[in-house]
Amino acid sequence: MTTTTTPVRDRTPAASPTGAAAVARRLTALGRAELLLLLRNRTAIAVALLLPLVMIFAIRSSLEQVDLGGTGMTVAGATLTGGIGMVLVQVVYMNLVSAYVARREELVLKRLRTGEISDREILIGTALPSVALALAQCVLLVAAGAIAFDLSAPHRPDLLVAGLVLGLVLMSALAAATAVITRTVQTSQLTTLPLYFVSLFGSGLFVPLAVFPDRLASVLELLPMTGVMTLVRHGWLGGVESGDLFTAAVTALAWTAFGVFAVRRWFRWDPRG
Repeated sequence: MTTTTTPVRDRTPAASPTGAAAVARRLTALGRAELLLLLRNRTAIAVALLLPLVMIFAIRSSLEQVDLGGTGMTVAGATLTGGIGMVLVQVVYMNLVSAYVARREELVLKRLRTGEISDREILIGTALPSVALALAQCVLLVAAGAIAFDLSAPHRPDLLVAGLVLGLVLMSALAAATAVITRTVQTSQLTTLPLYFVSLFGSGLFVPLAVFPDRLASVLELLPMTGVMTLVRHGWLGGVESGDLFTAAVTALAWTAFGVFAVRRWFRWDPRG
């Protein structure tokens, strides 16, 4: 069976107050339907709620073996900021790849395209529950840092929020891009592993980049999640130079732009099976 690749088209009518309200209603309806499907999927819920918690304990255990003296971070600070990165990767990226592939193979995406909803709205509406769940977990981590771990309030709340928003958009875009090369929900467990492990060990989730040699750290700064983690860590804990923040923002934006381009150019709406 031959499968064609159709670029994502923006079929949204010209912006107007009425049009904006209609878009909001369509996104709300699609997000609600996607949330119901997510709640019925026990495996996805377990991954979204329990696995990040387990990995945060694993991060803490690994950091207890690392000398953080020259990083300006405590074990608690490095653990909780790494936990935010873990939530972004596992709850948004890994969960969304499975969701996009499942909806495509079940012809849900193809049926939605026959209505008035635009391609962009379909992708955004499908992502809304995972994004909302990840955002709620990140807020809980920040609250837990202040209440249970005696961490100070965020050093730069604006940068922390910017890092979170950029991370949510980046992981959603890369999830849709990864769905292009993923044939089934089962194989999504394999196609998501490269970015997962690269982020885990190379973007500062498990170990801050400050403990790596300078040359290696400069290479790892180019990875997709590294820029997001730099913004999040500085926004919460401080201690990052302005030049590093600029590099982090540019890197994260570049990867986001690449993900959006890949989705617009190659996203598949028809089943691949």
